[in-house]
Amino acid sequence: MKFRINKKIKKDFDSWNIQKKKIHDFRQNKLYQVRDIWWCSLGLNVGFEQDGTGKSNGRPILILKGFSKEVCLVIPLSTSQKENKYYLKVGKIKNKKASVILSQIRLLDTKRLVNKLGKLEKKKFEEIKKAVKNLI
Repeated sequence: MKFRINKKIKKDFDSWNIQKKKIHDFRQNKLYQVRDIWWCSLGLNVGFEQDGTGKSNGRPILILKGFSKEVCLVIPLSTSQKENKYYLKVGKIKNKKASVILSQIRLLDTKRLVNKLGKLEKKKFEEIKKAVKNLI
């Protein structure tokens, strides 16, 4: 009989909550456009939800759709170059190969946006939109 061992990664949710309160209370909503790539405070999340990295719990994201000046739909980026239907390569972002993680699409408040890194080319963006529609 085989047993599957579930590795639990210890996450410091308490320090992330302190950081999240500061984002909520003191940051301004950012002006953004569809196709923008931003560094974003994604934070620490539950289970297999995509986390930010490093001390700032940040990660690059792609703006997929805007709903208001406060809220937008985003797709996190990763340097992982996995070959499956949930990862789509987008080229280099800040000199690192990047992929969008289609399965991690999420809505977020624009207060989480830290700084703009660039803008994705239209052709690649249309390819991502098509992949999202096919996934849903």
